[in-house]
Amino acid sequence: HADLAFVVKRRVNALKNLQVKCAHIEAKFYEEVHELERKYAALYQPLFDKRSEIVRAAYEPTDEECEWKPDEEEELTEEMKEKAKVEEEKKDEEKEDPKGIPEFWLTVFKNVDLLSEMLQEHDEPILKHLQDIKVKFSDAGQPMSFTLEFHFEPNDFFTNTVLTKTYKMRSEPDESDPFSFDGPEIMGCTGCTIEWNKGKNITLKTIKKKQKHKGRGTVRTVTKTVPNDSFFNFFSPPEAADFEIGHFIRERIVPRAVLYFTGEAIEDDDDDVSERHTFSEGEEEADEENDPDYEPKVRVQTSTDAPYSRLILRSQHTEYILSPPLMHLCLTRPQTLILLAKKQVL
Repeated sequence: HADLAFVVKRRVNALKNLQVKCAHIEAKFYEEVHELERKYAALYQPLFDKRSEIVRAAYEPTDEECEWKPDEEEELTEEMKEKAKVEEEKKDEEKEDPKGIPEFWLTVFKNVDLLSEMLQEHDEPILKHLQDIKVKFSDAGQPMSFTLEFHFEPNDFFTNTVLTKTYKMRSEPDESDPFSFDGPEIMGCTGCTIEWNKGKNITLKTIKKKQKHKGRGTVRTVTKTVPNDSFFNFFSPPEAADFEIGHFIRERIVPRAVLYFTGEAIEDDDDDVSERHTFSEGEEEADEENDPDYEPKVRVQTSTDAPYSRLILRSQHTEYILSPPLMHLCLTRPQTLILLAKKQVL
């Protein structure tokens, strides 16, 4: 840039001004995406409410609702089906009749590495009482934000029925650094006060320390209360990594909870993230142009400071970074991504 002629530098500056205008248009794009999310959240909610009713045994699904056609890989022979049915009946006889889906959300948390790392053994008895997680978006015309609501049944640990965490977002370029704009940023978050019952606050622990008096040489035992590792620190002022956790719960866990409960979403996530492939001597490369069954691999890169993932399509040794509209379309539709790659419209 320093070697450019003065008149060329002027023109480059004009291009930069155009780029700033592009950033402002992109900000509007994300604002409209947020409005779409609010609109469709209202359509999803009745389904999520039904899910909650089934999980907490407020509603027993009909035989028709429980009918599920397995994938080809899951199909069993009649003999295997009968054997599995007998074994399940034996297990049911040995246990008390379970209500709803026991430990549904606790199992989800334990199945997801990002969340299980936060869990301590003393958190689990409390999370067994977690009945639902909801996402609430800010109202139209209000500053962009979303709130995670954790709904608990009455328990011995605290009196709250709902614990909340609100994430405030901004979708506008920073005037001092407009080129850094990469979609909405989470600017901060607010937790809530947990009304712990006496002696039940697992975010604190009591330790005893021996202190020696300098003058007299006598030793005394001092009791001190210090912070304790716990998932429930999530509702206190956060660390930076907390932004990623909040976004992950909103984007992945709440919409697809049953698949994280069964582990199927974990497998899908693992399939999405592929290692770079190098060809050893004599190994043939896939023929992208002539093979109709060839499917490019998709690698997802997430950003901790922006609530929208960056999607990168890897087709053999070439990588394509998707534009925001295509990224938003393909984020939940990997097959669309593959189709775009085949048609080379990226």
